[in-house]
Amino acid sequence: MQRMKMSLHMTDKRYKETIHTDTNNYEYITITRDENKVRIYTLKNGLKVFLAQNFDAPKIQTFIPVRTGSNNDPADNTGLAHYLEHMMFKGTSKIGTHNCEKEKALLDQISELYEQHKAEPDAGKKKEIYKKIDQISQEASQYAIANEYDKIISSLGATGTNAHTWFDETVYKNNIPNNELEKWLKVEKERFSEIVLRLFHTELESVYEEFNRAQDNDTRLVSYELMDALFPTHPNGQQTTLGKAEHLKNPSMKAIHKYFDEYYVPNNYAMVLVGDLNFEETISLIDQYFGAIPYRELPKKTPVIEQPITGIIERTVKSPTTPRVQLAWRTESYGTREAMLADVVANILSNRGEAGLLDLHINQTQKMLWAQAFSVGLKQYGYFSIVAVPKETQTLDEAKKMVLEEVELVKKGEFPDWILPAIIKDFKLQRLKGLETAEGLATNLYDTYIKGRTWEEELNEMDQYEAFTKQDIVNFANEFFRDNYVVVNKEKGINDKLLRVDNPGITPVKINREAQSEFLKQILEEKTDDIRPEFIDYDKEIKTDTVKDKKLSFVKNKYNEIAQVHFIFPFGSDHDRDLGISTQVLQYLGTEKYSPEDLKKEFFKIGVSNDFKTTADQLLISLSGLEENIEKGIVLLQHWMYHVKPDQEIYSQFVDTVLENRAAVKKDKNRIMTALTNYTKLGSFSRFTDIISKDELENSKVEVFADRMKQLFRYPYQLFFYGKDFERFKNYIDQYIEEANLDIPEPKKYPEPETNGNVYFTDYDMVQMEMSKVGKGHDVDTYNFGKINVFNEYFGRGLSSIVFQEIRESKSLAYSAYVSYAANSELGHPDYVTTYIGTQPDKLQIAVDTMAGLMNELPEVPIQFENAKNAALKQIASARITRTNIFFNTLKLKKLGIAYDFRKDIYRQIQDLKFEDVKLFYQTKIKPIRFNTAIIGKKENLNMDAVHQMGAFKELDLKDIFGH
Repeated sequence: MQRMKMSLHMTDKRYKETIHTDTNNYEYITITRDENKVRIYTLKNGLKVFLAQNFDAPKIQTFIPVRTGSNNDPADNTGLAHYLEHMMFKGTSKIGTHNCEKEKALLDQISELYEQHKAEPDAGKKKEIYKKIDQISQEASQYAIANEYDKIISSLGATGTNAHTWFDETVYKNNIPNNELEKWLKVEKERFSEIVLRLFHTELESVYEEFNRAQDNDTRLVSYELMDALFPTHPNGQQTTLGKAEHLKNPSMKAIHKYFDEYYVPNNYAMVLVGDLNFEETISLIDQYFGAIPYRELPKKTPVIEQPITGIIERTVKSPTTPRVQLAWRTESYGTREAMLADVVANILSNRGEAGLLDLHINQTQKMLWAQAFSVGLKQYGYFSIVAVPKETQTLDEAKKMVLEEVELVKKGEFPDWILPAIIKDFKLQRLKGLETAEGLATNLYDTYIKGRTWEEELNEMDQYEAFTKQDIVNFANEFFRDNYVVVNKEKGINDKLLRVDNPGITPVKINREAQSEFLKQILEEKTDDIRPEFIDYDKEIKTDTVKDKKLSFVKNKYNEIAQVHFIFPFGSDHDRDLGISTQVLQYLGTEKYSPEDLKKEFFKIGVSNDFKTTADQLLISLSGLEENIEKGIVLLQHWMYHVKPDQEIYSQFVDTVLENRAAVKKDKNRIMTALTNYTKLGSFSRFTDIISKDELENSKVEVFADRMKQLFRYPYQLFFYGKDFERFKNYIDQYIEEANLDIPEPKKYPEPETNGNVYFTDYDMVQMEMSKVGKGHDVDTYNFGKINVFNEYFGRGLSSIVFQEIRESKSLAYSAYVSYAANSELGHPDYVTTYIGTQPDKLQIAVDTMAGLMNELPEVPIQFENAKNAALKQIASARITRTNIFFNTLKLKKLGIAYDFRKDIYRQIQDLKFEDVKLFYQTKIKPIRFNTAIIGKKENLNMDAVHQMGAFKELDLKDIFGH
């Protein structure tokens, strides 16, 4: 959450703007020394275009960022920007309709009815008007083609199709094959030229379901209260992105059209494209399609100036989750000196959990469950914040006092001199990682545009950070951190602010699955040169060697100076149930030479991070940092593990923390749903529930866990190095390798029981009901992977799938709904089919019926099937395996008995696939499956008639599903 992108204008810059003219006479700006060679164009209508090349794959990451968000919502139509974002996927007079003239006449009637509905104070009369809206919407829907934009985009082979709205931004996203660039521009030009508000009331109900999900989101609950207190007059705090409930239920189509006309103009949005592109061809095409959209003056806005906070503002909210306290100080805007200094202080306190004052003094010493500092820079203002989660024996006031004591240390300058240069080094390292990929660079570019910054300022920011001295930090802290902050106490209790609403009674609309607009037909008829798929030769891309008895693999980093080394042990928690807890205990132990806190500092000083990841069948220990420092990281890692010093007192604190964290997890809705779904899938005994018990933890000696770590390198393992200089690595790694003399323990076998039609329920106070059905299939068969790929694309996943269209577009039952066939990752184990829907309690019955109807027989829509098939082919053709994935993919394939790029077989299968093949797969592999059902929600809202249709009902408590 920490923002590391703020900068000030400097007179003596390392990076400077240079103006050029390309071969087509387009003027553009580059920045000297910009390793990414970004080109910035401005068309005559004011449209900013950011282009950069990345040849990882024949794809282009695209973003269209619009400089408007919830902060520009009309005061009586909050949530409008977000709702408009949804409606941008509904099409235009050319996309999404087969008779725009007849449809328009009906939409105009609906628009007028919404104005009457908004103005009508009488609740009964409002319902009557809404019935008319629903009735006319049925007539209009016969001309609508649902999800046609998504069908068009998926026909291009696009991935990552989405959008988001925030305070000052609305961003539209697609990752496209580069041969489909012109088609994509044609579609987006049409989309940004006009908006048609079709299927309006069904989408509005989906947005309200998103609002309901947000009510069940504990983080949003605290954030809303925090922002309201920090910004009592500014839209940052007074207008949430999702809007107020009364505004969502009383929308204005006219207001949305007005907003679109005012803010969706080329001088207020940008095109950001990063990938395998030709600069000159790309800017010519963008100008061809977007250059003719007229420039318009933006609405005049009077800046809202907040008065300084002069005291401590305290708020309290309640929910069933673990208590915590959040403090926040208002900052100046993104890019100001104050915002940058706040960012540095946030990292002095909390730098990615490594070596900040909160990290070392609170988290590492386990004085409370968790604490973190971060800063957020917004277009106007921003804030610095600290979150603290106390132990059960501590009060929120005690937690607040502890973190404020750490702030006082900053004010007194009681932080080490080395930490400031180490933070700047870490900033540079994180930036290097962030700009490495097309998506990372494109994200940075659009964020810079939204904030009103220049790319020149962005690239020069590190000079500004480096110029800060310790005295600058101390002076800032003493001026900034006074009794001028907001405190939000998140207590455990009943949230009395939840809004529970009734189903408005929307009549399902006609979907028109077979229909196609002329626009779509033309897109499909336009042929482009196919991208030829490239299948990787793993033997060629991965160099191997042997050092002592260890296999050593190497993939060359072609991008930057960052290196990684991975120690890969072929055993995990199945072989040793307590392996994961042992690696966790290690994090709190030091050696004779270094305290645990000193170890954190030493890793952070050299800019090398360490990570321990335990899975069922593997332990992975990883180091990452600048290649020149990797050997130092290995030395430090092995010193730590070989010489770890047991400390029973620290271990006892660790046990208390683990047990409190377990208790906290059992209060979190998402974790409860995960546990319930696992129980629904695997029963009462599984890897999830087979954990070291409270008694075992409390009665164990720390030496047992420390000895595991001391002996770890005596087991068999292999090494993987990702970097530039393999020979140098081979020359020094030999001295750090000990030949194996310990045998790998036998793995435990966990049952994979049949799913036989049971319904499991756990009570939780929330607005929605969440329902997930899990069914055990046949053992994995790699021959089916092509069919599974197309089935998921066609039927269950994505915006143009059958399930999404029926559940959300037609019946407005949910914001999120899917059916997913998941092939097992290892031979000899079963596949699973999962369905999910989150909805209001009074919609559960129809949701159950709808999902059951869809699963009863695979609908046959030839056009949609061909679209899904072609999309799957294009996605494979334009995908490339790069970086560390080259090696780690081989480990995954090995579990399936495959030693080559298996995508080649999948591609061939999809090429020859017929609907009858997928239908037969569905009838033989999916339809016979019996499902267990997991439901979480407020018990008094549970529709038992709907539940009993699905099977035998059993209510489970938290001990049942967590196993403790």
